[in-house]
This record gives sequence, structure tokens and C-alpha cells, in this order.
Amino acid sequence: MPVTGKPRIVACPGCGAPSVYSADNPWRPFCSERCKNGDLGAWSSESYRVAAKPEEADDDLPEAPLAPAARGGVPRH
Repeated sequence: MPVTGKPRIVACPGCGAPSVYSADNPWRPFCSERCKNGDLGAWSSESYRVAAKPEEADDDLPEAPLAPAARGGVPRH
């Protein structure tokens, strides 16, 4: 990253306002503590989701035989 003397300005992920992206900004990349806390709250309440492939239905899987104890019988040794 080239050093030009000018602070890098980015859009705040919370509100879109210009935000200084440097060590001088304690809320970086957010513009304020309010935007930072709003984002943290969204994560903690699980508002953010990651898309995943749907799982296969159990009906599509072959049925495994039950163990003797699960069938109600006693295992014979």
C-alpha cells in the first residue's frame, strides 16, 4: 500500500458515510461506535446468514439395519 500522507477514505459498512481507514480511527472501518455496535448486534442476533446447499432428504438415503439393542433384543455372543 503506497504511503501518500492522505488518509484512506472508505464507505462505512454500517451507514455508507465516508470513514477514515487508519489506526487513528478506533472504530475502523466503521465511521462511529454506533455503526460498529449495530454491526456487532446483527452478528450476535444471527441476522447475517451464509447461504448453503440444501441437505439431502432422509428419504433418499438407504436405510441402515438396526443394532440388536435398538431392535429390543439382546445381543448374542
